[in-house]
Amino acid sequence: MNFRLEFSTEAKNILTNLEEIDPQKYKKVLKTLGLISTNLRHHSLHTHKYNSLSGPNNEEVFEAYVENKTPGAFRVFWYYGPTQGIITIIAITPHP
Repeated sequence: MNFRLEFSTEAKNILTNLEEIDPQKYKKVLKTLGLISTNLRHHSLHTHKYNSLSGPNNEEVFEAYVENKTPGAFRVFWYYGPTQGIITIIAITPHP
């Protein structure tokens, strides 16, 4: 199943800034977003539930890897919804 992606204001802003300040990282994030929309089970995403966050209506939040084994590796945080067939990206951020 393919999903349509929607973005929180924060995630949109991060993506826009990333395109300007780090085009290489931006391309990696776009690849990850493409996989999230088409193949959530892709091995490189390492998708898993993220227990420290929840969506605005208490949705389960998931984490997907943009990079792995890299200092400050980026992650994408998302949840299913607000309706069927949509995934909302809530954050795109370096891993602490």
